[in-house]
Amino acid sequence: MSVIRQPGVLGRATRRRVVGVTAALTAAVVETLAVGLWFGLVVGTRSTTTALAGLGILFCGSVLRAGVFGATVSHLGDLLQPHRIGAALALTAGWIVWLFVAEQLGGLRGIAVGTAVLVGFLTAQFAIERRAFRLRAQFRDSNTIGTLVLPAILLAGGGAALLAAVWFTDLTIVSPPLALEVTTIVVRIEAVQIGVAVFGLLAFLAHQQRFQRVLDP
Repeated sequence: MSVIRQPGVLGRATRRRVVGVTAALTAAVVETLAVGLWFGLVVGTRSTTTALAGLGILFCGSVLRAGVFGATVSHLGDLLQPHRIGAALALTAGWIVWLFVAEQLGGLRGIAVGTAVLVGFLTAQFAIERRAFRLRAQFRDSNTIGTLVLPAILLAGGGAALLAAVWFTDLTIVSPPLALEVTTIVVRIEAVQIGVAVFGLLAFLAHQQRFQRVLDP
């Protein structure tokens, strides 16, 4: 029977798509803010204080992003359960190891190897997250490339864009002065901000792919 003749089926499919896009956008915003703030704190001249602050921001962002996934595909429950904290720790560790490897090797080689390492971490973390939130049977998808590997590649590509923007891009866009009644405004966009924007876009695409495959297998 045609889907058009089954409005209930069409309605469920539409709701799932809306839920998927909303969840992907929320997860991308959380991840962009967490990774962007952490990256901004530790990529320059870092100290013990900035390192600890960045670590706290990154971990809190990981917990929140895991919560978005859990609320979308399962019963959210208590985020502080050990296996769910483990999923957040795996994500936090992935970003830290990525930056460490990239900085140790440096240059294009560092970005390439760091990105490959991050893809592995993210793939494993996505799998851990699915298990931690006990994905309901109707939301399971056996296509691991679509739900694990491809989102990991997209998200790691966003990380590569961040590093490339800081290491290799010397670009600053300054708008003409805009005179107001009591002041003058100048908009200044630097390379790292462009990198964060690219990261946010790829994060959204990664999570959209992930939720689309999970919610509508």
